[in-house]
Amino acid sequence: MIRAASAIWMVLGLIGISLLAGGAIPAVRDAVLRSAGEMLARGGEPRRSDLIVVSVDSDGAGVLEAADLFHQGFAPTVAIFEDPPDLIDQEFLRRGVAYYDAAAIETQELHELGIASILRIPRAAGGTRQEASVLRTWCRTQRFHSILFVSTTDHVHRTRRVLRRAMRGQGIRIIVVGSKYSEFRPDAWWRTPAGARTEIVEGEKLLLDIAQHPFS
Repeated sequence: MIRAASAIWMVLGLIGISLLAGGAIPAVRDAVLRSAGEMLARGGEPRRSDLIVVSVDSDGAGVLEAADLFHQGFAPTVAIFEDPPDLIDQEFLRRGVAYYDAAAIETQELHELGIASILRIPRAAGGTRQEASVLRTWCRTQRFHSILFVSTTDHVHRTRRVLRRAMRGQGIRIIVVGSKYSEFRPDAWWRTPAGARTEIVEGEKLLLDIAQHPFS
Protein backbone atom coordinates (compact mmCIF):
# COMPACT_ATOMS: atom_id res chain seq x y z
CA MET A 1 0.00 0.00 0.00
CA ILE A 2 2.95 2.32 0.53
CA ARG A 3 3.79 1.71 -3.12
CA ALA A 4 0.18 2.52 -4.02
CA ALA A 5 0.39 5.80 -2.12
CA SER A 6 3.64 6.69 -3.89
CA ALA A 7 2.09 5.85 -7.23
CA ILE A 8 -0.88 8.11 -6.56
CA TRP A 9 1.35 10.98 -5.48
CA MET A 10 3.34 10.50 -8.67
CA VAL A 11 0.19 10.46 -10.78
CA LEU A 12 -1.09 13.64 -9.15
CA GLY A 13 2.30 15.26 -9.68
CA LEU A 14 2.18 14.30 -13.33
CA ILE A 15 -1.32 15.75 -13.56
CA GLY A 16 0.04 19.08 -12.40
CA ILE A 17 2.89 18.93 -14.89
CA SER A 18 0.50 17.96 -17.69
CA LEU A 19 -1.88 20.79 -16.89
CA LEU A 20 0.99 23.28 -16.74
CA ALA A 21 2.17 22.01 -20.09
CA GLY A 22 -1.04 23.41 -21.53
CA GLY A 23 -1.60 20.53 -23.89
CA ALA A 24 1.81 20.70 -25.58
CA ILE A 25 1.74 16.89 -25.93
CA PRO A 26 -1.97 16.01 -25.94
CA ALA A 27 -1.54 12.24 -26.22
CA VAL A 28 0.77 12.08 -23.20
CA ARG A 29 -1.36 14.50 -21.23
CA ASP A 30 -4.54 12.53 -21.90
CA ALA A 31 -2.89 9.24 -20.95
CA VAL A 32 -1.71 10.64 -17.61
CA LEU A 33 -5.07 12.22 -16.81
CA ARG A 34 -6.86 9.02 -17.79
CA SER A 35 -4.65 7.06 -15.36
CA ALA A 36 -5.61 9.45 -12.57
CA GLY A 37 -9.31 8.94 -13.30
CA GLU A 38 -8.92 5.18 -13.45
CA MET A 39 -7.18 5.28 -10.07
CA LEU A 40 -10.41 6.51 -8.46
CA ALA A 41 -12.51 3.97 -10.35
CA ARG A 42 -10.37 0.91 -9.59
CA GLY A 43 -12.72 -1.84 -8.39
CA GLY A 44 -13.42 -5.52 -8.86
CA GLU A 45 -15.10 -7.71 -11.44
CA PRO A 46 -18.66 -8.79 -10.56
CA ARG A 47 -19.04 -12.33 -9.23
CA ARG A 48 -22.05 -14.37 -8.19
CA SER A 49 -23.01 -13.13 -4.70
CA ASP A 50 -25.72 -13.38 -2.06
CA LEU A 51 -26.76 -9.79 -2.46
CA ILE A 52 -26.36 -6.55 -4.43
CA VAL A 53 -26.15 -3.42 -2.28
CA VAL A 54 -26.71 0.08 -3.68
CA SER A 55 -24.61 2.75 -1.97
CA VAL A 56 -26.33 5.70 -0.33
CA ASP A 57 -24.97 8.32 -2.71
CA SER A 58 -25.14 6.48 -6.03
CA ASP A 59 -28.82 7.42 -6.58
CA GLY A 60 -30.25 6.52 -9.99
CA ALA A 61 -26.89 5.40 -11.37
CA GLY A 62 -26.64 2.82 -8.60
CA VAL A 63 -30.20 1.64 -9.11
CA LEU A 64 -29.67 1.12 -12.84
CA GLU A 65 -26.40 -0.77 -12.31
CA ALA A 66 -27.97 -2.94 -9.60
CA ALA A 67 -30.85 -3.77 -11.94
CA ASP A 68 -28.40 -4.77 -14.69
CA LEU A 69 -26.41 -6.99 -12.30
CA PHE A 70 -29.61 -8.57 -10.99
CA HIS A 71 -30.90 -9.42 -14.47
CA GLN A 72 -27.48 -10.78 -15.43
CA GLY A 73 -27.86 -13.28 -12.58
CA PHE A 74 -25.15 -12.01 -10.22
CA ALA A 75 -27.46 -12.04 -7.16
CA PRO A 76 -31.09 -12.85 -6.34
CA THR A 77 -31.75 -9.81 -4.14
CA VAL A 78 -31.02 -6.07 -4.09
CA ALA A 79 -30.64 -4.06 -0.89
CA ILE A 80 -30.83 -0.29 -0.42
CA PHE A 81 -30.15 1.87 2.62
CA GLU A 82 -32.97 3.52 4.53
CA ASP A 83 -33.22 7.29 4.13
CA PRO A 84 -34.26 8.74 7.50
CA PRO A 85 -35.08 12.47 7.49
CA ASP A 86 -32.24 14.67 8.71
CA LEU A 87 -32.71 17.89 10.72
CA ILE A 88 -33.57 19.94 7.64
CA ASP A 89 -36.05 17.33 6.41
CA GLN A 90 -37.64 17.27 9.85
CA GLU A 91 -38.09 21.03 9.76
CA PHE A 92 -39.81 20.77 6.38
CA LEU A 93 -42.06 18.06 7.80
CA ARG A 94 -42.87 20.28 10.79
CA ARG A 95 -44.00 22.94 8.34
CA GLY A 96 -46.21 20.50 6.50
CA VAL A 97 -43.96 19.99 3.45
CA ALA A 98 -43.78 16.48 2.01
CA TYR A 99 -40.58 14.49 2.59
CA TYR A 100 -39.28 12.70 -0.49
CA ASP A 101 -37.81 9.50 0.88
CA ALA A 102 -34.93 8.44 -1.41
CA ALA A 103 -35.25 4.81 -0.29
CA ALA A 104 -38.93 4.76 -1.22
CA ILE A 105 -38.14 6.24 -4.63
CA GLU A 106 -35.36 3.69 -5.24
CA THR A 107 -37.66 0.85 -4.18
CA GLN A 108 -40.27 1.98 -6.70
CA GLU A 109 -37.64 2.29 -9.43
CA LEU A 110 -36.31 -1.20 -8.73
CA HIS A 111 -39.85 -2.64 -8.82
CA GLU A 112 -40.47 -0.97 -12.18
CA LEU A 113 -37.17 -2.39 -13.44
CA GLY A 114 -38.46 -5.89 -12.73
CA ILE A 115 -36.98 -6.60 -9.29
CA ALA A 116 -39.32 -7.92 -6.60
CA SER A 117 -36.80 -9.06 -3.98
CA ILE A 118 -35.68 -5.82 -2.29
CA LEU A 119 -34.34 -5.39 1.24
CA ARG A 120 -33.79 -2.23 3.27
CA ILE A 121 -30.74 -1.66 5.43
CA PRO A 122 -31.47 0.50 8.51
CA ARG A 123 -29.18 3.47 9.00
CA ALA A 124 -29.07 6.67 11.02
CA ALA A 125 -26.06 8.44 9.51
CA GLY A 126 -24.42 9.09 6.15
CA GLY A 127 -20.83 8.86 4.94
CA THR A 128 -18.81 5.94 3.64
CA ARG A 129 -17.39 4.89 7.01
CA GLN A 130 -20.79 4.91 8.74
CA GLU A 131 -22.23 3.07 5.75
CA ALA A 132 -19.54 0.40 6.09
CA SER A 133 -20.13 -0.04 9.82
CA VAL A 134 -23.88 -0.40 9.35
CA LEU A 135 -23.42 -2.86 6.48
CA ARG A 136 -21.00 -5.03 8.48
CA THR A 137 -23.43 -5.43 11.38
CA TRP A 138 -26.44 -5.94 9.14
CA CYS A 139 -24.74 -8.57 6.95
CA ARG A 140 -23.65 -10.47 10.05
CA THR A 141 -27.16 -10.54 11.51
CA GLN A 142 -28.73 -11.42 8.14
CA ARG A 143 -26.05 -14.07 7.48
CA PHE A 144 -24.95 -12.80 4.10
CA HIS A 145 -21.46 -13.91 3.12
CA SER A 146 -20.88 -12.28 -0.27
CA ILE A 147 -21.82 -8.80 -1.42
CA LEU A 148 -21.71 -6.88 -4.68
CA PHE A 149 -21.57 -3.24 -3.62
CA VAL A 150 -22.52 -0.65 -6.27
CA SER A 151 -20.89 2.77 -6.07
CA THR A 152 -20.34 5.69 -8.41
CA THR A 153 -17.16 5.47 -10.46
CA ASP A 154 -15.36 8.25 -8.56
CA HIS A 155 -15.90 6.52 -5.19
CA VAL A 156 -14.98 2.93 -6.08
CA HIS A 157 -11.34 2.73 -4.94
CA ARG A 158 -11.85 4.56 -1.64
CA THR A 159 -15.10 2.72 -0.90
CA ARG A 160 -13.39 -0.62 -1.55
CA ARG A 161 -10.65 0.24 0.95
CA VAL A 162 -13.13 1.34 3.63
CA LEU A 163 -15.37 -1.71 3.19
CA ARG A 164 -12.46 -4.14 3.19
CA ARG A 165 -11.33 -2.75 6.54
CA ALA A 166 -14.84 -2.95 7.93
CA MET A 167 -15.35 -6.55 6.78
CA ARG A 168 -11.96 -7.83 7.91
CA GLY A 169 -12.36 -10.97 10.02
CA GLN A 170 -16.13 -11.14 9.36
CA GLY A 171 -16.06 -13.89 6.73
CA ILE A 172 -17.85 -11.60 4.27
CA ARG A 173 -16.56 -11.26 0.71
CA ILE A 174 -17.27 -7.83 -0.74
CA ILE A 175 -16.67 -6.63 -4.29
CA VAL A 176 -17.14 -2.96 -5.15
CA VAL A 177 -18.19 -2.10 -8.70
CA GLY A 178 -18.71 1.29 -10.29
CA SER A 179 -21.90 2.13 -12.10
CA LYS A 180 -21.41 2.72 -15.81
CA TYR A 181 -24.22 5.26 -15.54
CA SER A 182 -22.18 7.54 -13.25
CA GLU A 183 -21.63 11.11 -14.37
CA PHE A 184 -17.91 10.91 -13.61
CA ARG A 185 -16.02 9.57 -16.61
CA PRO A 186 -12.57 8.23 -15.65
CA ASP A 187 -11.38 8.43 -19.27
CA ALA A 188 -12.48 12.02 -19.90
CA TRP A 189 -12.99 13.77 -16.52
CA TRP A 190 -10.72 16.71 -17.41
CA ARG A 191 -12.96 17.80 -20.26
CA THR A 192 -15.58 19.34 -17.94
CA PRO A 193 -15.30 21.61 -14.87
CA ALA A 194 -17.51 19.24 -12.87
CA GLY A 195 -15.30 16.28 -13.74
CA ALA A 196 -12.14 18.17 -12.77
CA ARG A 197 -13.65 19.18 -9.41
CA THR A 198 -14.66 15.60 -8.71
CA GLU A 199 -11.20 14.26 -9.57
CA ILE A 200 -9.48 16.77 -7.27
CA VAL A 201 -11.84 16.30 -4.33
CA GLU A 202 -12.03 12.51 -4.53
CA GLY A 203 -8.30 12.23 -5.23
CA GLU A 204 -7.60 14.13 -2.01
CA LYS A 205 -9.97 11.85 -0.06
CA LEU A 206 -8.31 8.75 -1.47
CA LEU A 207 -4.85 10.06 -0.61
CA LEU A 208 -5.96 10.85 2.94
CA ASP A 209 -7.39 7.36 3.37
CA ILE A 210 -4.13 5.81 2.13
CA ALA A 211 -2.12 8.04 4.45
CA GLN A 212 -4.27 7.09 7.45
CA HIS A 213 -4.50 3.39 6.57
CA PRO A 214 -1.43 2.52 4.46
CA PHE A 215 -1.89 -1.24 4.86
CA SER A 216 -5.59 -1.51 3.96
